[in-house]
Amino acid sequence: MSISPERKQEVIKEFATKVGDTGSPEVQVAIITERIRNLSDHMQEHKHDLHSRRGLLMLVGQRRRLLDYLKRVGEPRYQTLIQRLNIRR
Repeated sequence: MSISPERKQEVIKEFATKVGDTGSPEVQVAIITERIRNLSDHMQEHKHDLHSRRGLLMLVGQRRRLLDYLKRVGEPRYQTLIQRLNIRR
């Protein structure tokens, strides 16, 4: 359900705004999106896993807050990110 360290490094490298960037909103949203996709796949198979459902909902809320921040700070960065991640608003 969590992402492997190798996959996390790939996501960081792909969405980093500069070398060594791990904390920008783009990177954080990309990592959270990867975790959400993994948890969504898990929930398809284990429909009654309420603990994982709560974790999934918390991740979705955290991603939503980060995306709202990014939209408020820089609209073009927000639009680019949601297109790259293929998520809908």
